[in-house]
Amino acid sequence: MIDLPYSLIIEATDDPTFFGFYSPDLEGFSGTGHSIEDCLYHARWGMDEHITLLQTEHLPVPPNNPQPTVLIKNAQPAGSVS
Repeated sequence: MIDLPYSLIIEATDDPTFFGFYSPDLEGFSGTGHSIEDCLYHARWGMDEHITLLQTEHLPVPPNNPQPTVLIKNAQPAGSVS
């Protein structure tokens, strides 16, 4: 079971000890980790902190995704167009 309120994309980099992540459901939310598990851990807590910040700033908070997904992929090379 995915224990996240929003979907998450984890991107591997050329450095095998560095991953980036972001949520397509939660604008402005991103982070880094040293493993996939580390990214999931940081995302779980970071999403709560991001939502608190949005509420504090009186900005809209998107509804939770009822079917969140986690996608793990290679990062796009800098300057590439998808």
